[in-house]
Amino acid sequence: MTKNFKLYSQYYDLLYQDKDYEKEAFYIHNLIQSYAPKTKKILELGSGTGKHAKLFSNLGYSILGIEQSAEMAEIARKSAGNNTSFLIEDISVFRVKDKFDTALSLFHVISYLTESSTLIRTFENVNNHLKQGGIFIFDVWHSPAVYHQVPQKREKKLSNKVIEVSRKASPVINTETNIVEVIYYIEVKSKVTGEILKLTETHPMRHFSKPEIELLAYATGFEILHSEEFLSKTEPSKETWGVCYALKKNKDV
Repeated sequence: MTKNFKLYSQYYDLLYQDKDYEKEAFYIHNLIQSYAPKTKKILELGSGTGKHAKLFSNLGYSILGIEQSAEMAEIARKSAGNNTSFLIEDISVFRVKDKFDTALSLFHVISYLTESSTLIRTFENVNNHLKQGGIFIFDVWHSPAVYHQVPQKREKKLSNKVIEVSRKASPVINTETNIVEVIYYIEVKSKVTGEILKLTETHPMRHFSKPEIELLAYATGFEILHSEEFLSKTEPSKETWGVCYALKKNKDV
């Protein structure tokens, strides 16, 4: 993957070219202003290529992004805004001396934590890096929607002036663990060189009900302040795939 990363990163950028990062940043900014309006310092878990972080820095926040992928962190650093830095580390075990006003984890990063021990360790780690009364905002897959709608096989074809992409998604549902394994079969072709990159990615995604989040929050020193459908702000239902939670730290762990 390393030697083909340039081709892969072009695929990644193409795949999410329609993602409205600016709208999402303002949505999160409004939640922060509602629940922690004095926020200056933000911790972002799973910061990816840094697009959210740059927008948050433009809104006046100081950002530390935690990202496990060195390649993505390098992309983020090249386009970083003011008061923005990135640490290449696992979100469940990283340690820094700073305490933050708000922690964020967007784009279903928490749903990738399929092991309960890792999930609890991550929430405890967030708690340890927040000031008393700090908030933790994140979004996850919503169990009622997964069971009601049931993930289906999908195929997506994309192209720009540089590459052509074909991606097939095949979900495997495990009802005992609340995990959906989404297997992606991907072919990326360079229009410039004719080079073809073929790869398979398996994305195990854990989905959550509100009672699970309540229990997780209670066990790791948080309480739920608010939950809603991500972006739309509507009440979660069996039609809601992504739910955004705002938690408040109420004790050290």
